[in-house]
Amino acid sequence: MIKVIRISVLLFVLLFVALSTILTQARSTDWNNSLWIKVYPINGDGSDEAAAYIEGLESSHFGGIESFLAREALRYSRKVERPVRIELGREVRRQPPKLGDRPNFLTVMLWSLKMRWWAGSVTESQDRIEPDVRIFVRYHKPDFSLPLENSVGLQKGMVGIVNGYASRHYRGSNNVIIAHEFLHTLGASDKYNAANGQPIGPDGLAEPDRQPLYPQRYAEIMGGRIALADDDAVIPKSLKYALIGPLTASEIKLR
Repeated sequence: MIKVIRISVLLFVLLFVALSTILTQARSTDWNNSLWIKVYPINGDGSDEAAAYIEGLESSHFGGIESFLAREALRYSRKVERPVRIELGREVRRQPPKLGDRPNFLTVMLWSLKMRWWAGSVTESQDRIEPDVRIFVRYHKPDFSLPLENSVGLQKGMVGIVNGYASRHYRGSNNVIIAHEFLHTLGASDKYNAANGQPIGPDGLAEPDRQPLYPQRYAEIMGGRIALADDDAVIPKSLKYALIGPLTASEIKLR
């Protein structure tokens, strides 16, 4: 009898969590009200440069993301005045869990659970009310001899981990990556080749009907880069040079 009760309680908890997740995801893409995004800076490499940059961060530095979502929502005839509202949280001192070098289905699932638990535990002291989406930005001093780790956005848990550079010269491109990972939390899929970062047409191109096709003038946000040729692409310097393509808009129910 005790075993049956324990199993019943566990099933109830799992059902509650699943239902809560479904309802949260549905509300996050109804575009009736502003989504609250909170950005938490992390010193990704322990450098003095990253520490100084984090010290000088302001919420306004992420205003380009708000403007980008407002512009694109209007382009798809959504009348919400402020689709997202961004707040800057206090610095987080603990690093997120690592996925590992050879991920498989089981390790990815366990890592996802660890990530969700970690995100809640490191923000508990500053978040009496939970934001809709948590984005952790790991800042590194600009050192191009050491490539940054991949950024990631999780729809379950609505958590993103972004790796960026601690320099005002990269503020715009950092915001591009933050916006990309944020849209992952809403259900948008990648539209680039993971092997070389090249956007995959037509859905990964901002202007798939452009003649000639290359160079493109903008980046489709989930394609991630402006395609200059079929084998060359660059991350846009700011979200002024990015847009949300029709497939991405459908995935996040913007159209």
